[in-house]
Parts: sequence; structure tokens; C-alpha cells
Amino acid sequence: QVQLVESGGGLVQAGGSLSLSCATSISLFGLNAMGWYRQAPGKQRELVVTAYRTGSSYYADSVEGRFTISRDYAKNTLYLQMNSLKPEDTAVYLCYVRQYETQYWGQGTQVTVSS
Repeated sequence: QVQLVESGGGLVQAGGSLSLSCATSISLFGLNAMGWYRQAPGKQRELVVTAYRTGSSYYADSVEGRFTISRDYAKNTLYLQMNSLKPEDTAVYLCYVRQYETQYWGQGTQVTVSS
């Protein structure tokens, strides 16, 4: 069974930075896509960034230029570097990977940005 475990969330002041990690039990090689979503209280889950096997990445407009996705294939770990954080970035951040037609999710990590 594929497992994803996020870490790195916490409380930060506006303008600060956080780095999230997502350790997976599956090799990142050959995955169709991987990335991060977030869900704020009372809101729908929204895509933050997705990285495709082709090497391209898609970022939500709200995080473009502030967030960066990266991968460590040797460690089977996905990262999300978040800079210039804003209070509206407050949410539970969930990583995912997609293998063929199946998508796997982590349990999420809380990010809180104070004003």
C-alpha cells in the first residue's frame, strides 16, 4: 500500500517561509504526476501545484512566484518551499502522487500564517 507522510507545517508570521516535505513509500520515477493541494476551513480543496512526468509544473495563480515544488528521487520525497506567506495561505496542505489512474494522498499538515 502506498503511503505518503507530510511534515514541516507550523505557525509562521506573514512574510515568512516554510518548507513542507512529503515522504512516500513509492518510487517517484515513472509517476504520472505529483504535487500539493490545500484545504482551508469551510472551503473546497484547491490545487496548489502539480508536477508532471514530463518535467513541467503548474502552479495556482495565488502561489505563482512564491511557492516552489521540488523532488528528491533518491529519497522518494516531495517538497514544497513556501515564501512570502500570507494569512490566506492558512490551510491543511496535502501531498499526492498519481500512478496510472490511481491517486494517493497524505494525511495533511497544518500551515497557519498570522498577520
